[in-house]
Amino acid sequence: MFKRFLAVLLVLTLVIGLAACGQEPATNVQESSTNEQEASTKEDTSAKEQESDDNWKIGIMTGTVVQNEEEFNAAQQMIEKYGEEHIITMTYPPKFMDEQETTIANIVGMAADPDVKAIVIVQAVPGTSAAIDKAREIRGDDLLFIVGTPGEDPAVIASKADVIFQTDDLGMGIAIPEQAKKLGAKKFVHYSFPRHMSYPLLAARRDLIKENCERLGIEYYDATAPDPTGDAGVPGAQQFILEDTPRLIEKYGKDTAFFATNCSLQVPLIQTVVEGGAIYPQPCCPSPYHAFPGALAIEVPDDKKGDIDYITEEIREKIAEKGATGRFSNWPLPVNMMFIRAGVAYAKAYIDGETNGKVDIEVVKAKFSEDAGVNVDVGTLDDGTNQFEHYFTVILDYVNY
Repeated sequence: MFKRFLAVLLVLTLVIGLAACGQEPATNVQESSTNEQEASTKEDTSAKEQESDDNWKIGIMTGTVVQNEEEFNAAQQMIEKYGEEHIITMTYPPKFMDEQETTIANIVGMAADPDVKAIVIVQAVPGTSAAIDKAREIRGDDLLFIVGTPGEDPAVIASKADVIFQTDDLGMGIAIPEQAKKLGAKKFVHYSFPRHMSYPLLAARRDLIKENCERLGIEYYDATAPDPTGDAGVPGAQQFILEDTPRLIEKYGKDTAFFATNCSLQVPLIQTVVEGGAIYPQPCCPSPYHAFPGALAIEVPDDKKGDIDYITEEIREKIAEKGATGRFSNWPLPVNMMFIRAGVAYAKAYIDGETNGKVDIEVVKAKFSEDAGVNVDVGTLDDGTNQFEHYFTVILDYVNY
C-alpha cells in the first residue's frame, strides 16, 4: 500500500511539474499512458479470473464394472460430456466391506487436488463417512460432497455429506399399487419369504402395498417363495416361481399384478407373467437393466451399453412380440445412473453459482427431471425423529412397455 502511495504521489508530482512549465500536451500523454496501463491491468485480471473460473474439477467414485457396469458407464459418460480435464474418476474396491481404507484413500486422493470443487459418490458404501471426515481435514467445508444410495446409517451419513440421494422405498408402497391399477390390475400378488419380511423397511413397504391395494379396490394376496439363500438355493427358488406363477394366473386371472422382493426371482417372474398375459408393474430394483434383458433374451452390444433408449426399445419390441403391450412398466433408467449424472450436473451448477448454497431442492428436482426425461417426485427423509432437508428421496414416473 505504501509503495502504491509513493507511485501515485510521483505521478501527481510529474503532472504538476509539467503543467507549471505550460506543457499541456505532455500531460495528455501521461494520462493516456496511465489509462492504457489501467486497461492492460484490467485485461490481465479478467484473463486470470476467466482462467480460474474454468479451472474446476469434479470427482466421481463408483463401483467397478464387475460390481455395477451401469454406474461405471455413467461416470465415463460424464468424462465424455465435460472433458477429462474437468472430471476425474475413482472406484471403490469390490470387497469394500473389508477394504474401507482403500475407499477412504481414493476419496482423500481426489480431495487433495485443490481444483476439485465437488465429489460425487455412488454408491456411498461403508467407509464414505470416514472418508469425508478425512477430506474435510484437508479442505474444510470447501468441498461439496454429493452421495447416492448410502450404505451407512442415515443419521451418520447425513451429518457428513452435503447432499444425499436415495430411492423412496416406502413411497413405492404407494406407487406400485397405483401403477398396477393403471395397468388394469384387479388382484395383486406379493412374493417374498420370512427373511425379507424380517427387515423392517421391506415389511413396512409390504404393509403399505396391502393398504393401498385395498384403498384402490385391488384384492391383495401374500405368496411365500423359497428363500434363495436356503437349501434349494437360487435355482430352487427360481424353479418355484416358474411353476407357481402360472398356477396363480390361472387361479386369479390375467388381470393380476405380480411383485417379488428378491432380485433373483425377477427373471422367472417376468418370463411367466409375459407368457401368461398378466401384469408386472416393476422389478424390486426398478431399472431397464434389471432382469428384463435376461428374461427376454436381449443381447446388448458393446456400443449400446449404457444406452437407455436402446434397451427400452428392445424391451418394448420383445413384449410386443409376446402380445403383452401395456401390461409391463418400469422406471425409465437405473436410478444410480441418474444419481451420478444429475449429481454431476448439480455440482456444476453449484460451482457456477447457480444454486442457493449447497442445498437447493429446486435445482435438484430440475437436474433429476432433465436426466430422467420424466417427472421425478423428490421428498426429504424423515426418520421419525429428524427431518433431513438435504437427504433427498426419489420416485420416478413410470414408462410403460
